[in-house]
Amino acid sequence: MKTHKIPEMKPEFREKMETLFPDKEDFESYLEILKSQPVRSIRCNTLKISVKDLKIQLEKKGWKISHPWKEQEEIMVVENELNPGELGRSLEHLLGYYYIQELASMLPIIALNPKPHEIFLDLCSSPGSKTTQASSLMENTGTIIANEVSMGRLKILASNLERCGCTNSIITRKDGVALCQRLKKFNPDLKFDKILVDAPCSGEGTLRSSYKTYTMWNPKTITILSKLQKQLISSAFEILKIDGELVYSTCTHAPEENEEIVDFLIKQFPNQVKVEKISLPIKPREGIQKWKEKEYAEDVKYSCRVYPQDNNTEGFFLVKIKKLK
Repeated sequence: MKTHKIPEMKPEFREKMETLFPDKEDFESYLEILKSQPVRSIRCNTLKISVKDLKIQLEKKGWKISHPWKEQEEIMVVENELNPGELGRSLEHLLGYYYIQELASMLPIIALNPKPHEIFLDLCSSPGSKTTQASSLMENTGTIIANEVSMGRLKILASNLERCGCTNSIITRKDGVALCQRLKKFNPDLKFDKILVDAPCSGEGTLRSSYKTYTMWNPKTITILSKLQKQLISSAFEILKIDGELVYSTCTHAPEENEEIVDFLIKQFPNQVKVEKISLPIKPREGIQKWKEKEYAEDVKYSCRVYPQDNNTEGFFLVKIKKLK
């Protein structure tokens, strides 16, 4: 694995990560893997091509393809070196035969497992990686509402949905909280089988691929985002069907944006929230029970913390919640 020099962490961020990784060797392993780029991973878009046929086409180009997870054959890793930009410029990519997606980013939809003919809400949808993944699993049936508040990001979302041939998707442009409140008020009979809240976050888990995170990291931003995330998850939970499932995910390690959000939901809707155990193709760590002066509900431990040194991925967090009567 090639390594390179990385920017220096802000002292407060380094102290935070040392608290999360009290074992010195664990922390050193974390620092070491940050020096390497994530693996080049793609997801076959089975709406347009079979896994077998795509693999044949890519191997004819000289690409060495492997399947990191046996149960998800559509997920592939390009093992050999490519020319700069080749992954995004290939004809197969332009035709929507595959989507370039980091491995950890694929986990929320694997956990949520939307099925054909279901009604699915992707509350914070752009750029569309998880929306297109859901559409593929749903075999272009049912309905996906793909919501995004930013007009600039909305254009990217629309482009990716079109490129991938996702015809079961309806794009909406609305603040996520406002959309949920509007649906609850004006269409109370519309409830969702599955909801994904892939929330805006501080991005602490993206240091391997995004060096700007080193300089942009700010504890005040985390506080602001935590308030927004609580509003998003509680608003989404209200329009989830009884026995429906919601996955909340972020690409950050911050407990204030992860376990604290789950704990908030459990206390906001007593006896209605069941935190489910998740089966994933990687080895996550349990959600933490305590951070600083705060202690979280016991079921928060069923959340999944994905660390780069454990699985050679980016950092991620996800939790699966079922709505009880």
